[in-house]
Amino acid sequence: MKKPSLDSILLASTDPERLRAWYAAAFDPAEDTVVDQYRVLTFGGFHMLIDQRDDVEPTNPEPGRVILNFDVADARTVVARLEQAGTQWLAELEDRHGSLFATAIDPDGNYVQIIQLSEEHRQAMEAATV
Repeated sequence: MKKPSLDSILLASTDPERLRAWYAAAFDPAEDTVVDQYRVLTFGGFHMLIDQRDDVEPTNPEPGRVILNFDVADARTVVARLEQAGTQWLAELEDRHGSLFATAIDPDGNYVQIIQLSEEHRQAMEAATV
């Protein structure tokens, strides 16, 4: 029997086009399409569906409940793109023992972590999963 796999996340928004544009500009998805009413961005095989919803607030009242983590090759470049877009930061870019981390706040108030792991940290994680 096939094991379940996490394939996507649905972000509900009062302004889905604004949210889609922010993620597309910041993270350069492999795909940026519209399927039915959903804006669909694909990152490394993972799908982000953004939907118009009337039952949500314009900003997330509890953004710490779910934090989206983006593994990036060049955190400084991603941070620069986000800064050009006027992004607000929960935590600015910092070096944590050779790995780079920053936490942005998307236009709907969700927390989005940018992570560039050092080769040493990546190898340690891979060794731990063996």
